[in-house]
Amino acid sequence: MVEGLRSSVWVYRGAFLALALVLLFLRLLPLGSVAGDWPGPDLLLCLIFAWVMRRPDYLPVLLIGAVVLLEDLILMRPPGLWTALVILATEFIRARVALTRELQFLTEWLLVAGLMVALLIAYRLAFTIVFLPQPAFGFALLQTLWSILCYPLVVVASRLAFDLRKPATGEVDAYGRRL
Repeated sequence: MVEGLRSSVWVYRGAFLALALVLLFLRLLPLGSVAGDWPGPDLLLCLIFAWVMRRPDYLPVLLIGAVVLLEDLILMRPPGLWTALVILATEFIRARVALTRELQFLTEWLLVAGLMVALLIAYRLAFTIVFLPQPAFGFALLQTLWSILCYPLVVVASRLAFDLRKPATGEVDAYGRRL
């Protein structure tokens, strides 16, 4: 029984890794790459926030760091900057797991939206400090707004496809610890 619970964690981690690689592959495809098009949402960020908000034990820090660092390297962003910011945001959520379990979805959505905006500002501030060229603010803000709007869809898809839900009060993990 306990072995089944422990292996299910690895199944979810593998599923996350597969989804992350598919999303990264889709970002690399030259679909709609006409100048002036609207930017798409950052679905990987939405997926990370949705999974950490629901089941933080399924996504360890090293897995998140490895996936986002791989995304940094493949998309030719400054290696580690976005990774560090995403890890800080997910650890902010993870440290408040007892609080976020009790949140209604609208409050959770506002928390995630605030984190996404904070990530945008911190990322652009870091670029400004070291005088790196960056895309227009409107472009980056539009991508963040799309990501905020897509977050509920990612949560619903995660619930339907993977039965990913917040743990019930009193639920325990494979080691008997409360979730």
